[in-house]
Parts: sequence; C-alpha cells; structure tokens
Amino acid sequence: MKHIFLLILLLLLAGCGSDSATPTTSGDPAQVVEQYLQAKITGDDAAIRPLLCAAKEADFEQEAASFDGVEAIIEGMTCQREDDSDIVRCEGQIIAVYNGENTPFVLGSYRVAQDDGVWKWCGEAG
Repeated sequence: MKHIFLLILLLLLAGCGSDSATPTTSGDPAQVVEQYLQAKITGDDAAIRPLLCAAKEADFEQEAASFDGVEAIIEGMTCQREDDSDIVRCEGQIIAVYNGENTPFVLGSYRVAQDDGVWKWCGEAG
C-alpha cells in the first residue's frame, strides 16, 4: 500500500513539473515562424523578442516597428518546414493598408535556428 501511495505521489509531482500555460516553441519551427509573423504585424514587442534568434537580436527594434501605424492582417497563412532543413516555407500574404490602399506582401521562406534547444525565427531565406 505504501508503494502505491508513493507511486501516485510521484506521478502527481511529475505532472506539476511543466507549465502548460507557457507556450513552447521548442518543437515546431513552422509554428514559430507563424507566431513571429503574427506578432510582427501587430507590433507585439513582448512576443517578438523571444522568437528572434541570437543573430537577429540586434534587429529587434526594426522588426518590432515594421508595421507601426499601419493596419495589417495575414491572409491564408500556412507554414511548413522543408524536410530537416533550417528553412520554413510559408504561403499566404500580409495585407497592409497604406493611405487607404491595400498593399499585399507575399509570404516566403524563412530561416530558423535552435538557440538552447528552442526554435527561433532567424530572417528571410533568400
């Protein structure tokens, strides 16, 4: 009986070890790119910063301000990693409204990198 109680206690404690309220970006690089693009069009500084790879941290302010003062939405976004590469290809477009006119920006390919085991957005892939 004592062993069963200890086993149940260990299982309960193991379940408490992860914070499910904190989104993880360690597993799916395509999801990271989607999160980054969504944060970029809304100017969500707090969401953009942790999604940038170390090589792009110096560009944080420029990335965060890309759509300042512009209404923008993403239409039809689907992103997928190319095999086991560091490239994520996205389809869809960002529609930005400049002076009352819709300006489309077609989504493309983006580099990703793992920093400390977590996938991060690392710029456009030529």
